[in-house]
Amino acid sequence: MRPIRVVLVDDHAVVRSGYRRLIELETGMQVTAEFGDGESAYAWLTQNEADVLVLDLSMPGRGGIETLSRLKQRQPGLRALVFSMHDGAAMVTQALRAGADGYLTKNSSPDLLVDAILRVWRHELVLSDDVRRHAVSDAQATGVQPHLALTPREFEIFHRLAEGVTVDDIAQTLCLSPKTVANYQTVIRQKLGVESPVEMVRLAQQHGLVGR
Repeated sequence: MRPIRVVLVDDHAVVRSGYRRLIELETGMQVTAEFGDGESAYAWLTQNEADVLVLDLSMPGRGGIETLSRLKQRQPGLRALVFSMHDGAAMVTQALRAGADGYLTKNSSPDLLVDAILRVWRHELVLSDDVRRHAVSDAQATGVQPHLALTPREFEIFHRLAEGVTVDDIAQTLCLSPKTVANYQTVIRQKLGVESPVEMVRLAQQHGLVGR
């Protein structure tokens, strides 16, 4: 039986190296490729086959949510495991909507990563315990989550705006025109029911998307 083919996507080379060593100690798993950004991973995966994608969400260029959504549309059979620092209900929900088959935080024990890869490959939904706790807690505390009305691209832009990234910088990163990003910003504000950048940041903080 051939090994489970794993692709790693994280913008920190040291982190990827640690993942690779951990995974390849396991009989029956093989890291076939690794990338520091979502765009490179997308380009490779449209030309090559893999079984499980291990993906961070916070990366340069197109973020993890949009990369995940595009890959799942292109290759619905690819299993995807998010491994992220974010544990709030908003980010977890958006990742699952984009097609994630599992979600672990980087606070998880390292051995959980290998187990999670195997489980998502078997078509199980995997959530680390801290994700379950915080997602339930956040949902109970914040009630209705307006960000669920956003598309993956809108959510990506919303998250960057809430982190204080300028329209021009977002446009350059996502290969869009500043006018297009500004139009997205208007739509996002309408969907979220906010009128100013300050209100947008507060909403993002409320849902655990950015630090307070």
